[in-house]
Amino acid sequence: MNVFDGLPFIALLSLLALAALQGTTYLIGRRIGRYNVVDVSWGLGFVLVALVGLLAGDGSLTRRLLLFVLVTVWGLRLSLHMHRKSAGRGEDPRYTELLDRRGHGTWQVLRRIFIIQGASQWVISAPLQVSAVAGPTSGLAWIAAGTGVALWLIGFTFEAVGDRQLERFKADPCHRGTVMDQGLWAWTRHPNYFGDSSLWWGLWLIAASAWPGVLTVFAPLLMTYVLIYGTGARLLERHMAERPGYRQYQQRTAYFWPRPPR
Repeated sequence: MNVFDGLPFIALLSLLALAALQGTTYLIGRRIGRYNVVDVSWGLGFVLVALVGLLAGDGSLTRRLLLFVLVTVWGLRLSLHMHRKSAGRGEDPRYTELLDRRGHGTWQVLRRIFIIQGASQWVISAPLQVSAVAGPTSGLAWIAAGTGVALWLIGFTFEAVGDRQLERFKADPCHRGTVMDQGLWAWTRHPNYFGDSSLWWGLWLIAASAWPGVLTVFAPLLMTYVLIYGTGARLLERHMAERPGYRQYQQRTAYFWPRPPR
């Protein structure tokens, strides 16, 4: 059977799963009065797509299971982290600014926040969808898959450890009003975003170990672009620019790609 024969089915199931997730998230956000709950559903959306691929795909079971485990470990950790980060707090200033400019109507909220996120999840999860219907990994392609796992481990470590270090830093009253520049944050100003990018390149390499997974290279490229230039590092830097000590931190610490601290 042609690899592309089963792809429309997986793509449609993934789209429906993400639509249901984003619709539910919107209702929860409306009920609690803040839409930053959408950040909690970011990782969960990819877990759903990986689950669709595992249960409904007919490609290599080993690769489907590997991708499901890696995505689930990453996605659940990220969602739990975002829940702890936003619980008991008000709306995220990003969403307040966005809706103040575009309007607070139901359609504006859905389109500007939830539909955009669901569409982004669907496009970026293309390696998971294609891999679900691709044939087995064989021969030298295992090198790509192994490299992918290694990249995922590096990325997951940067993201998880970076988030934990920042949590502990903020929890210490002595650090109030100061800039986090310790641990991984001395190597890059955005270890969590760098980690996210790295692990998605790893997931792509695993998917690329069997045709036509290599064609989904646009997914990690898009993820990296968003993390650097979209809603990730650049937007955060704009909010942090006037914080005391941040400009000095910028001068001595790498922006995105890690390097030894100066």
